[in-house]
Amino acid sequence: MSLYTSPLQPRSIETAPGDSAGILASLQRSMGMVPNMYAGMANSPGLLATYLDGYKRFRSSSEFTPAEQEVVFLTISRFNDCEYCMAAHSFLADTVSQTPIEITDAIREDRPIADSRMAALSGMTRALLQTRGNPTEADVTTFRTAGFTDVQVLELILAIAIKTISNWSNHIFKSSVDEIFASRKWSVSQNT
Repeated sequence: MSLYTSPLQPRSIETAPGDSAGILASLQRSMGMVPNMYAGMANSPGLLATYLDGYKRFRSSSEFTPAEQEVVFLTISRFNDCEYCMAAHSFLADTVSQTPIEITDAIREDRPIADSRMAALSGMTRALLQTRGNPTEADVTTFRTAGFTDVQVLELILAIAIKTISNWSNHIFKSSVDEIFASRKWSVSQNT
């Protein structure tokens, strides 16, 4: 079975339609680059803007620490087999969020996480994904027992929504991993 690859080309600041051009220009200024993921998403201004708004809100106003946020994003990306996001969030976990590498590598390799709080967080994220938003009382009790709240269940739904946007967009575009994230490349075929 051959999987679909979008015939649309990644966009640049000069070729992006509508609001996407301004968004890409802003990313270029703030990041010094336009990541390949965003160049593909730029074909749909609404998709790109929705993703970036949700991502910003999750990063800035969720009750999760930066390391916990990476656990969430990595768990979702691992579940969705997104090679691009696994590399990008592993890199961010290592260099920005200061997530212990043992935790990041456990998620990457689909092994148990030794840290009980992070294991509960990853487990609840996975439970939401596997049940399509219908976790059991036992799932939520384990999450609460680890010190998380019911509001954070809602924040996990936000994270799943935005990370699914990026994971699925990367699948459609077969987004190549940017050089900056290359040290943490991850492959579905090597990790299944």
